[in-house]
Amino acid sequence: VTGKPDAKVRRQSNTKDLASAVTKKDGTAYAVIAGGSKVKFDLKVKEKEVMEEVKLEVKEEVKEKEGGSLLGSIHKDVMGMSRHVSLLLCPGENINFVAKVNAASLLKKPTIKWFKGKWMDLASKSGKNLQLKELYDRNSKVYTFEMQIIAAKPSFAGAYRCEVSSRDKFDSCNFDLTVHGGCPHTIQSLGAEAGELDFSALLKKSASKSQVKSEPDEDVWEILQKAPASEYEKIAFQYGITDLRGMLKRLKKMKKEEKKSEAFLKKLDPAYQVEKGHKMKLCIEVANEDVDVKWLKNGQEIQSTGRYIFESVGNKRYLTINHCSLSDDATYTCVVGNEKCTTELFVKEPPVTITSHLEDQMVMKGERVELECEVSEEGATVKWEKDGVELTRDESFKYRFKKDGRKHVLIINEATKEDCGHYTVKTNGGESMAELMVSEKELEVYQNIADLTVKAKDEAVFKCEVSDETVKGIWYKNGVEVKADARTHITHIGRIHKLTIDDVKPEDQGDYTFVPEGYAFNLSAKLNFLEVKIDYVPRQDPPKIHLDCMGHTADSTIVVVAGNKLRLDVPITGDPAPTVVWTKGEKNVPSSPIPTGRRAAGDQGDGRLHVESTKGHCIFTIEGADKQDEGLYSVIVRNPAGEDKADINVKVVDAPDPPSAPRILSVGEDSCVVQWDPPKSDGGNPIIGYVLERKKKKSYRWMRLNFDPYTDTTYEAKRMIEGVEYEMRVYAVNAIGMSCHSAASQPFIPVAPTSEPVGLCVDDISDTTVSLKWRTPEHLGSSELDGYGVEYCKEGSDEWVPAFEGLTERTSVIIRDLPTGEKMQFRVRAYNMAGPSAPTSLAQAVTIREIMQKPKIWIPRNLRQTLIKKVEETINLVIPFQGKPRPVITWSKDGEHLNPKQVSVRNSDTDTILFIRKSERKDSGKYEVKLQIENVEDTASISIQIVDLPGSPEKLKIMDVWGFNVALEWKPPKDNGNCEITGYMVQKADKKTMEWYTVYELYRRTNCVVADLIMGNEYIFRIYAVNMVGLSLEPSLHLFICSSGFEYKPPTYKEHDFSEVPKFTHPLVSRSVIAGYNATLSCSVRGIPKPKVTWYKNKMDISNEAKYRMFSRQGVLTLEIRKPCSFDGGVYMCKAVNASGEDVVECKLEIRRKYP
Repeated sequence: VTGKPDAKVRRQSNTKDLASAVTKKDGTAYAVIAGGSKVKFDLKVKEKEVMEEVKLEVKEEVKEKEGGSLLGSIHKDVMGMSRHVSLLLCPGENINFVAKVNAASLLKKPTIKWFKGKWMDLASKSGKNLQLKELYDRNSKVYTFEMQIIAAKPSFAGAYRCEVSSRDKFDSCNFDLTVHGGCPHTIQSLGAEAGELDFSALLKKSASKSQVKSEPDEDVWEILQKAPASEYEKIAFQYGITDLRGMLKRLKKMKKEEKKSEAFLKKLDPAYQVEKGHKMKLCIEVANEDVDVKWLKNGQEIQSTGRYIFESVGNKRYLTINHCSLSDDATYTCVVGNEKCTTELFVKEPPVTITSHLEDQMVMKGERVELECEVSEEGATVKWEKDGVELTRDESFKYRFKKDGRKHVLIINEATKEDCGHYTVKTNGGESMAELMVSEKELEVYQNIADLTVKAKDEAVFKCEVSDETVKGIWYKNGVEVKADARTHITHIGRIHKLTIDDVKPEDQGDYTFVPEGYAFNLSAKLNFLEVKIDYVPRQDPPKIHLDCMGHTADSTIVVVAGNKLRLDVPITGDPAPTVVWTKGEKNVPSSPIPTGRRAAGDQGDGRLHVESTKGHCIFTIEGADKQDEGLYSVIVRNPAGEDKADINVKVVDAPDPPSAPRILSVGEDSCVVQWDPPKSDGGNPIIGYVLERKKKKSYRWMRLNFDPYTDTTYEAKRMIEGVEYEMRVYAVNAIGMSCHSAASQPFIPVAPTSEPVGLCVDDISDTTVSLKWRTPEHLGSSELDGYGVEYCKEGSDEWVPAFEGLTERTSVIIRDLPTGEKMQFRVRAYNMAGPSAPTSLAQAVTIREIMQKPKIWIPRNLRQTLIKKVEETINLVIPFQGKPRPVITWSKDGEHLNPKQVSVRNSDTDTILFIRKSERKDSGKYEVKLQIENVEDTASISIQIVDLPGSPEKLKIMDVWGFNVALEWKPPKDNGNCEITGYMVQKADKKTMEWYTVYELYRRTNCVVADLIMGNEYIFRIYAVNMVGLSLEPSLHLFICSSGFEYKPPTYKEHDFSEVPKFTHPLVSRSVIAGYNATLSCSVRGIPKPKVTWYKNKMDISNEAKYRMFSRQGVLTLEIRKPCSFDGGVYMCKAVNASGEDVVECKLEIRRKYP
């Protein structure tokens, strides 16, 4: 595409014009030339390959969701077939499978795996019959993965699978391969199970008479199993094995037999995953509750700290890791005796979120652009995109990416029109978008040069002001460039350009033009030379005012911009010199005379008005003119010979007042319609248009929406982001300039109407009502859903009637008072702040007539067995049912009607409720409920059992006494509390102390033996009955006196001597350390009683020296040497002494220099 429709285009190859047909020799570099532009590209010509090729096109599109991102749908084009295909191949032929992955939106290289059957990874089968290749095109950012099967054999037939993954994204494609002799090259649908899964098929095959004779293949698995370890490398080289380590791991698993663990009932899972900062709990179950376990992390024993907590509950052992960090990502092992189980803990970092979003920007062409955002983690990886295409550092270094802590900046050195668009920064936890608008530089003229009328020897100053301080310009007189000389001065200070001409001469008269460099416009003004002719008359001359513009016509009006200086230079003649008086007001009513040589009477304080008279002219000046200075000014000159008068009309113009705050009339998905009122004052010049700006609510940067003044007061703003809050403001523009900005509009959010509700259906219907239900729309947009509106109309009519006033937030509604027998149509709309969605209607009209439904009782699962309640508990049974019209419901208990004072029954259209506030024992029984609609009925029964505490056991007596024992016997209680007696509690108490001790708890029999009594003491026994409610209220008591017999003498034992001589179980180890770094020496000692430990250096006691710190923890002794120097080297000795003896251990410490 060229910029001009009639442009001549040439196509060249190696600087030569192209001929015609394409051959293999044409594969070279090409160029397209149009005018001064030239575009290059490369052409590659490939010959048609003989082998049959199946291309799996893998195109990846990533869409961000709340829980992470999924690998976009991977579309596969397999010779025009579906996702699962079957291929038919003849023996000896080759086949090539190609998978292409578009990695433009990926942060990491994708991983691909080829499988045969369910689990066999073909990476380990690479050899003479199977080859795997991988290519990457940096220009298109496409990865190409190839699997080539060479010289196909019948044993190669089976199901194959290709899996592509990138982080948490995954997809796969299945295909079946059938190798059959004498077949044509066709594709058939053989189904998912075509071909046997021969897992050694790629490396082993049996000889077949119908196949071509070849060398028999050998089974590498069998060779590796029989071969010694020293031959593995040789076998791998001989058979072309690329993944020898993976095959050896699988071989080890094949040799290893599963053994049932004797120590573990439940082992750790193979792997666990936890997010960073969260808590992780590992649990095992051991066979022996009293066994001790050890927890290891990467082979090192874990000590109990604030982060690592060990728990033991029954036969379960827990390891709790609080506030998991990346250092906790390791292998954990639990050791019980000689057995152990291992797991891998993966610590997942939280997603990186964007804390400070990108801001919309509007810049001029050639300016530097910086798009800045801030993320939640330092050093995080982000991806920049422009209009969905990833940005990279190209050869021209157009884009630069800067990272400063959590801040990420995209820098565009010189912005061009091609850089306009939406820029997006993405992390794995969010994204932010901003719009960049680049506009051509438009030079604004703040002050134009004005025509001048000067007389001889006066100074002429042409002055203009433009918007850009850096713009230079050239002054011309009558088309000829003006050069600076002794009388002509050209200055450029900031935005102001001046041309000053001293001692004006008649030849200086002409048209003066200022042309800004780089812009196609100019500023022009005219210099008029005023030649004053005075005829000498020896007598007196009356005064005369010499002005070209006098009177009340439009040409006599002098226009001045507010804030500028107003200078009225009036040439006068007269002899003698006349007196000049200035007045302002109506012509016939002169007011506020302004005599020469002093301030105006109406402006005594600020000195803005000045009048000066010199020979030949009078000058009236107003500094900083404003609207009050507008009006008709009169100048009167008098002398003895007469007087003259002239009127000058002065008009002060200014920029207009700001318009009113804009109003948002409507919003769309990415647009809004805004309206405003014109300003109260147009500044004396008509309004030529308006300029609008917008910004995000949370931003401080305003972006201009139009560069040329917009004439209407209603504007549609577009290219906004849905769901983001915006504000608008307006400027008014006239010939003088722009007004101040208006007040900002009320914040608004561009939103689109939701999609239509889905799943509208009739839930229920009667003679006058219809119950409808539906599901929420699939697309809600960024605005909250306000509710739903439901309408209906008669079939054949288009007059829709609202079913109710306002909106409903529910997704179901009951419409009442409908005409019986009529066919009605219904529809539902979803409403949000953007308005109603498209309606969803029923598939066909509904006839308003109730449908007969048989009665059916639905007994809840918990009521299908006997319901057991305690006395005084509340019973509330809710029994749902169905049936139309509403059935007659009848309750009964054991065939009798219910007592309404004790039992309450409440019925509705869908369920019946049986309620007893305080249950009693007499409420136990079988309850029946019956539904009846005309002659059809349904019944159901519910059993209720009310239980209470049991009574006391009866007739407690002593049956026998011998030694220190007594035999008791009793009878069960008469009242078992309406449930089974689960046991008895037997207690005894010495009458001296009356402290009760439980002998038996939940004892099932009605007789027992109480032992360990003391001769001569008096005992009291009591027995409680126990059922599912609890203990009986009162026990059964009996008093018993144990008679005296003989005096008991306890046996004597010889006290054991546990003392032990100190002995070092782990000696000191000689060390060599670097000077300036703390060093420690450790050993361990045992002895009973605990020995006293003394440390020596070169046989001198160092216990009281501040340089050393000694620690002792459960027999482990540690000596810490703080920042050792060369003098701390020597022989260190640790001595342990107790009453049984002593032991000594020593080592040598060498101190090396910090810097060799």
